[in-house]
Amino acid sequence: MNSLSQILHTISYMGLPLLLAMVLHEYAHGWMAEKCGDPTAKMQGRLTLNPLAHIDPLGTVILPLMCLLLPGSFMFGWAKPVPVDPRNMYRPRRDMAFVAAAGPIMNLLLAVASAMVLALLVTLEPTLTVKQEAESAATSGLLSEMVLRPLAVMSLYSVIINVFFALFNLIPIPPLDGGRILTCVLPARPAITLARLEPYGMLILVGLIVFDRELRVIHTISNTFVSGLSGTILSTALGFGGASQ
Repeated sequence: MNSLSQILHTISYMGLPLLLAMVLHEYAHGWMAEKCGDPTAKMQGRLTLNPLAHIDPLGTVILPLMCLLLPGSFMFGWAKPVPVDPRNMYRPRRDMAFVAAAGPIMNLLLAVASAMVLALLVTLEPTLTVKQEAESAATSGLLSEMVLRPLAVMSLYSVIINVFFALFNLIPIPPLDGGRILTCVLPARPAITLARLEPYGMLILVGLIVFDRELRVIHTISNTFVSGLSGTILSTALGFGGASQ
């Protein structure tokens, strides 16, 4: 029962930040594609903030729930990819790099915005601290307990989730955004060679993750980068929030 309670508690705080991270990531791809001359996403009803248009049963529902049930795992998933047709773009190679970069940039902007919301909440209620949010410590006052604390916890999770999404998607293996960007900036021959990996990209990533269960190298490196960048964003925002008091 405690395990089920913990899962429901995690879903309540991480579900919305995770959904927003995935949906806005895909929306950013479609928005940038339209700016570059490709209306495909808009024509197919995907240039919308309605989560229902972006939900992928496996990546948005099943996988995040499996991550919650597996011990030592983390919340992860993806939304349905936005359709993009480079043939409609003004300068296909350059514009596809912009489209690919738009998703991770959106996640970084969301991380910064979430950190600023947390800083604002700390300014409104000085008894709130990042440590207290993580430990769900008791606090005084109905407003702080019922409104400010849950918002602060979700803001904190949002920073971590969006930083992870941005860094993960920048891995230079297609079909991830980093692989697409690299394909667009490399000379023609190596770009074609890299693009041929796209059908096997997810298998390569799964293989690396499974293999890493023994070495833990990728896990350690990713934790270092995510923790470092998240900490930098949070400390900057909280410092700004503290200075504004």
